[in-house]
Amino acid sequence: MPSALNECAPIDEGAVHGYLHAAQGSRKAGLVLTHGAGGNCNAPLLVALAGAFSKAGVSVLRCDLPFRQKRASGPPSPATAAADRAGLQAAVELVREMTLGAVFLGGQSYGGRQASILAAEQPGLTERLLLLSYPLHPPGKPSQLRTAHFADLRTPAVFVHGTVDPFGSTAELQSALALIPGPTKLLPIERAGHDLKRGAIDLGAIVAALMN
Repeated sequence: MPSALNECAPIDEGAVHGYLHAAQGSRKAGLVLTHGAGGNCNAPLLVALAGAFSKAGVSVLRCDLPFRQKRASGPPSPATAAADRAGLQAAVELVREMTLGAVFLGGQSYGGRQASILAAEQPGLTERLLLLSYPLHPPGKPSQLRTAHFADLRTPAVFVHGTVDPFGSTAELQSALALIPGPTKLLPIERAGHDLKRGAIDLGAIVAALMN
């Protein structure tokens, strides 16, 4: 994936730490993107998506969740999930101050799960969701579904999911999407696992799915 690290500016505003990719062209919209449990905002997929969206006229803030701001490695704790959601809310509010248009919220794996919970808790906070590799259940434990908030999720959501993701098959995810009252789209990535590193990822298709 192409790097866009040299085309962005650092952001450090209270609870919000990350990098801002200013939109190219005249479109006025914003997107907050965050990472999974094992990564940070410099994850290659997030960098590539930020570049693609900024070229399409969307300003993108790649941000570290609060748990990652406290330590450089290691997974989050369930006890800090609420703080991570508060950090995402602060990021959305910051981006909304920077744009006159819609503000979208997205995340990979854990970050996407917290983004979706936040949207369910606060309808209207963001206009649309971009959920990359949603962790539907722990690997090998399909009965432990992470869908309790789906019934309250009315924000339109785009799910990008690898067809060999051990955190949930595309068939399992498609079934779970029926629980969501809001509009949903599913973009399967053939042969890709949870990290979405394998398979052909069409960044343009992801941009189009979220924008249209």
